[in-house]
Amino acid sequence: MVLKQIDLQNFRLHKNTSLEFSDKLNLIIGGNGQGKTSILEAIYYLCTTKNLNLAVENDVVTFGENCFDARGKFSDLADNTTRIYFDAVKNKKSFFVDDKQIFSSASVIGKFPIVSLIQADHAVTLGAPSDRRRFVDSVISQASHAYLEMILDYGKTLRQRSSLLAQIKESRNRNLYDQLDAWTDSLITSGSEIIKHRMQFVNEFNLYLHEAYNNIIENKEEPLINYIPLHEVTEDNIAEKFREEINAAREDELRRAVNLVGPHRDDFIFSINDLELKRFGSQGQHKTFQIALRFAQFFFIKEKLGKTPLFLMDDVFGELDTYRAGRISEYLSKIGQAFITLTDLTKTEGLNIRGENILIKVSNGTAAVA
Repeated sequence: MVLKQIDLQNFRLHKNTSLEFSDKLNLIIGGNGQGKTSILEAIYYLCTTKNLNLAVENDVVTFGENCFDARGKFSDLADNTTRIYFDAVKNKKSFFVDDKQIFSSASVIGKFPIVSLIQADHAVTLGAPSDRRRFVDSVISQASHAYLEMILDYGKTLRQRSSLLAQIKESRNRNLYDQLDAWTDSLITSGSEIIKHRMQFVNEFNLYLHEAYNNIIENKEEPLINYIPLHEVTEDNIAEKFREEINAAREDELRRAVNLVGPHRDDFIFSINDLELKRFGSQGQHKTFQIALRFAQFFFIKEKLGKTPLFLMDDVFGELDTYRAGRISEYLSKIGQAFITLTDLTKTEGLNIRGENILIKVSNGTAAVA
């Protein structure tokens, strides 16, 4: 899949920007605050309906305007268009595929696969367990719509069960216990499936991670993701172990009115050479691991969907030493269409800006092919 063109109106600094892209590398050059990252933000919106940096739509509208409009033209086995329009007065976002309005964001996920490597990725290795769960769930969800539906259904069950726990704590009404047991059964059923998919994913994804990491630093370190959601769990006894742990936590859950057991509490342990990355990793190892995760995600999704994702990289090279920058520059030759923002062209000697690759210069919201 490739993105052929985007058109932006009142999108941050871009009052009226239209760009045609290369099918290979698109290098977007500009100083800080000039609007280069906004192009990546628009591309991500057009693929997912979501904001790349989790910003609210009102912040994306050009100052003094009351709406933004972004449109994209994609080419794969068939041609498609997407459009996202936000009306700030009505605080309403509308998304269209081939001029047909889409009301469910979930139906878009995976249709236009995309991988992003941005500054906020430091949270994946350095942040809370929720950041790692979000990463894993986003990768599997793009590759499997069934998993995305599981996550959405599980979230609804969590909210219902949490509400019921709060009612029991408040009212001490024992008549509600039968309802709690029913929601517990539902939680175990849906949660067990999520755990099973995550276990299978980690086993498979580690192969992609190993390949990506070694392409960056040449077999000098061994990366690994560990996932142990329940005590002594195997794929054959997930539901049994889930029930054991939730039964053991029952009184604590009732006292605190909180769902204490399940995949919403899981963590994924990243390690290098059997040492936990979060505790013992250097800054360079964290950055390398973050980059390797995204390259691994790219090739994982590509194989699962039989469709080449778009690849976004935002100001990554400025944080790398010359060796890692050179290795990643070489690795990019294996990627399909990529969009890379840079403040300048230092450390990117391996990126060929001739031939099919293009250079886009951005200044104060004006973008043009150099």
